[in-house]
Amino acid sequence: MSAVNATVVVYGAAYSVYVRVVRMALHEKGVPYDLVPVDVFADEGLPTNHLARHPFGRIPAFEHDGFVLYETSAITRYVDEAFAGSSLQPEALFERARMNQIIAMLDNYAYLPMVWDVYVQRVLAAEEDAADEVRIMAGLDKSRTFLQALSALLLEHRWLAGANVSLADIHAAPIFGLFGEAPEGRALLCEFPKVQAWWQRVQARPAFAAAVA
Repeated sequence: MSAVNATVVVYGAAYSVYVRVVRMALHEKGVPYDLVPVDVFADEGLPTNHLARHPFGRIPAFEHDGFVLYETSAITRYVDEAFAGSSLQPEALFERARMNQIIAMLDNYAYLPMVWDVYVQRVLAAEEDAADEVRIMAGLDKSRTFLQALSALLLEHRWLAGANVSLADIHAAPIFGLFGEAPEGRALLCEFPKVQAWWQRVQARPAFAAAVA
């Protein structure tokens, strides 16, 4: 999404999980933005001006009317609170705590095994016949542990932190999107019916389609 007079800018690569998280939050809130490409894997390295936005040289970075922010969780909370629209953070204390717990779980226990160990190895590295089968198996074991824990937390909720979409769902969706591109990832998700049902719902949201486009 882009607007002639957009005051919101996301700096990063369209393929990045965490750039997609921020973009999905913006789409859920209906906020116009510009995506300025920054490729952290470019042969020529990072542009110097990006280090001024993100001193650790990662993506995304975010800007709103001159206010610069980095770290995905901080950005998505800011987006939710700075702009009008349905809240993406539950009001109830327990549900908000659960949302924060699941976001931390995704960062600490899901992102690396599901994306780097399974998706990257099976989908990207396999294109050059360089897939590390041992790493894939280890990633699947760790992913299964995460999915077991997530399934136990879902209970009868439609969404990860309660009755409504929250930042937990937005944080999870791009990770699951890449994980599901690996055949082993798709098969593993089918072992967890509640998680699979949630995944079907979140994929159907227009904000998800727009964020991964």
